[in-house]
Amino acid sequence: MFKALILESHNLIPKLMPQSIKSIEFVEGDGCVGSIKQTNFPEGSHFKYLKHKIDALDTANFMCKYTLIEGDVLGEKLESVVYEVKFVASGLGSVCKMTSHYNTKGDINLKEEEIEAGKDKEIGMYEVVEEYLLANPDVYA
Repeated sequence: MFKALILESHNLIPKLMPQSIKSIEFVEGDGCVGSIKQTNFPEGSHFKYLKHKIDALDTANFMCKYTLIEGDVLGEKLESVVYEVKFVASGLGSVCKMTSHYNTKGDINLKEEEIEAGKDKEIGMYEVVEEYLLANPDVYA
């Protein structure tokens, strides 16, 4: 899951979810700390693009920290969103632990529904990748 969702997401996600993600490309760097990854959405989507900066990457411990730094998905309320993702072994698989820190513009408060909507989209993408990996266990072995 770590390799598919973090290290190879730019290759895998657009193939699995072409109706939601047109492309993902590095606009700075090659995937190491400091790299900036741009996600482009298809024509007719609510959003055009977003950019993430990789702040920390620990492949030995299956951990990544990245920041949503740019894009119309931030809207009028958000300055940035910092995500911390860690995969922990559990039984025959793993558990994904994700923490999100929302940095708002000024004194704006986010509603719980707005946060939940973003989480639901992220979880949906993780579930698509999980299904793919279960059906194709040798892809990232």
